Amino acid sequence: MIVAFSVAPSGQPADADHLPGDADTASVHRAVAAAVAVVRASGLPHRTSSMFTEIEGEWDEVMEVVRAAVDAVSPYGSRVSLVLKADIRPGHTGELDGKLERLESALAEDEERRVTPAPRDGDAG
Repeated sequence: MIVAFSVAPSGQPADADHLPGDADTASVHRAVAAAVAVVRASGLPHRTSSMFTEIEGEWDEVMEVVRAAVDAVSPYGSRVSLVLKADIRPGHTGELDGKLERLESALAEDEERRVTPAPRDGDAG
């Protein structure tokens, strides 16, 4: 399964060590870094973008990492928001990259069809 999730704190941090650390008091980058460190340490295939982290594995191992990521963010606020989307496809692995490879292949095929016109009736070919 692949899980895409986003976790962020809100409210007051537990202590001064968990403040954003710069002039942008609305920034959550330190909290997100704590969550991403948990994901990276898990050893599971993963990818992080500006909005979400994707992680691939079996249900229990992925959900344990998500729980640990939420725990890592907890000291940064009095509450934590978690957004999670899962693609549950038993028997399939390597889909974190496989889905993108199939997408790129489909885009290339579509582009080739747009560039190369189909033969018309009566045309040799």
